[in-house]
Amino acid sequence: MLELRDLKKNYGGRTVLHGLSHTFEAGEFVAIMGESGVGKSTLLNLIAGLDAPDSGQIIVDGQSMADLSDDAATGLRRTRMGFIFQAFHVLPHLTLAQNVALPLLLNGQNQARAGQMLAAVGLDGRGGHFPRQLSGGEMQRVAIARALVHKPALVLADEPTGNLDPDTADSVLDLLKAEVKASGAAAIMVTHSHAAAARADKTLVLTSSGLKLVSFTH
Repeated sequence: MLELRDLKKNYGGRTVLHGLSHTFEAGEFVAIMGESGVGKSTLLNLIAGLDAPDSGQIIVDGQSMADLSDDAATGLRRTRMGFIFQAFHVLPHLTLAQNVALPLLLNGQNQARAGQMLAAVGLDGRGGHFPRQLSGGEMQRVAIARALVHKPALVLADEPTGNLDPDTADSVLDLLKAEVKASGAAAIMVTHSHAAAARADKTLVLTSSGLKLVSFTH
């Protein structure tokens, strides 16, 4: 589903990623850990096409990101990817239903699935509410529903439980994993939390020693 081939990235003369290669399969929930500054968020930005590697290839659904125009890359992000952030990025002036329906609206799809996804994340009947009426855990559930509503092939999550208490984090991650498995998406979660990583199918560590992904034992 996603293949990284010999990725290299430099910032200000410093090598952040060096010769990084890995394949992520559909239906696989993978956690990526590593010390601050080793390039975890950079890697997510490269996969999303928000930044370009200095060399190497990123293949999404058989398409090389380097071969896509800006418009085509934007279209791929909009239709085939879902994003979950630590800060939620739920739009405060929109209802929950409108927040979740946003990817459907942008893709010209039927918005009825927004209600179904709210029900799937335990917020059935709350579609008319606004984010200010929610707890942090509930807002992250809205963010998960929004990320998955258009059935993306790839879900990218950057510290999605960083603002949540442990119990809420556990329930949010269980929900994310269940929804990813149900949709057959590949999910990549960057996290500093060993507890969060333990919820994934496998954990990979991005190290400062050669900046390579290696297997991590829980």
